[in-house]
Formats: sequence, C-alpha cells, structure tokens
Amino acid sequence: MKKYFLFIIMAILFSEVSIAQKKEYRVSKSNKEWQKLLTPKQYYILREAGTERPFTSPLNKNYEKGVYVCAACKTPLYKSEHKYDSHSGWPSFDREIKGNVENDVDYKIGYARTELKCNTCGGHLGHSFRDGPKKTTGIRHCINGAALEFIRKQ
Repeated sequence: MKKYFLFIIMAILFSEVSIAQKKEYRVSKSNKEWQKLLTPKQYYILREAGTERPFTSPLNKNYEKGVYVCAACKTPLYKSEHKYDSHSGWPSFDREIKGNVENDVDYKIGYARTELKCNTCGGHLGHSFRDGPKKTTGIRHCINGAALEFIRKQ
C-alpha cells in the first residue's frame, strides 16, 4: 500500500512539473515553421535541446565587439564584453542581457542542470555552471554557437 501511495505522489509531482514547463513565448511557431527558418543544426539545438560538438563553432574564438542574438528570433542575448575563453570548446559568457535569457531545469543526463533558453522563443541555448570568472559573476554560460548569430558593432 505504501508503494502504491508513493507511486501516486510521484506521478502527481511529475505531472505538475511537465505542466509548469508549458510556457507561452512571445514568438511561437510550429515545428514545421521552425524547420523552414533554421538550418538542421540550429533546429536540433534550439528546438530539440541538442548540443553541438565542442570546438566546432566559429563563434567560440570570436572576440569582435558586438552582440550575440538568438538564431531563431534575433533577440539580443549576450554582449561581446561579457564573453571570455573558458577553454570548454563552446562560446562562454559570464552574464546575459537582463531579461532575455531564461533559466530552466534540465534532467536529461540524470541529474539537475541549469538550462538556458531564449526568453522570447524558448530556444535551447546551453547550460550555466558555477565555474565562471571569479572576478565578475562566477557563472559560465556555456552556449551552443549554432544557437547564436553575431552582429558586429558598427
């Protein structure tokens, strides 16, 4: 009887979690519409929460002045002055543009991680970790380069 009761409680909790994750975003499109707008790699990362291989993004070593925007909806996400080389193989930032990046919880690899999403379209960007630069925020936003586009400062 206790196992049955525990099963019911767990089912309720997990159903509440999945309900809470159904957020409405300002930019919302069907999967077919996203597939038409994005490259297969961008779609895999932004819409299916995939990850690109490390050291494959040309944005990883980009240090020009400008802003990094969401590749799906063009929302400004990161300023170049907050980018640094974490030696992780992915573009890394110590902070986002306030209000434009959402934190979520991701259990895909068996434990909780902080997933980063575009707050406008819900596109998966990457994850954050507490091993960033200690002189600034101490946070590392580890971002898939294919989830971003860079706009050079004029």
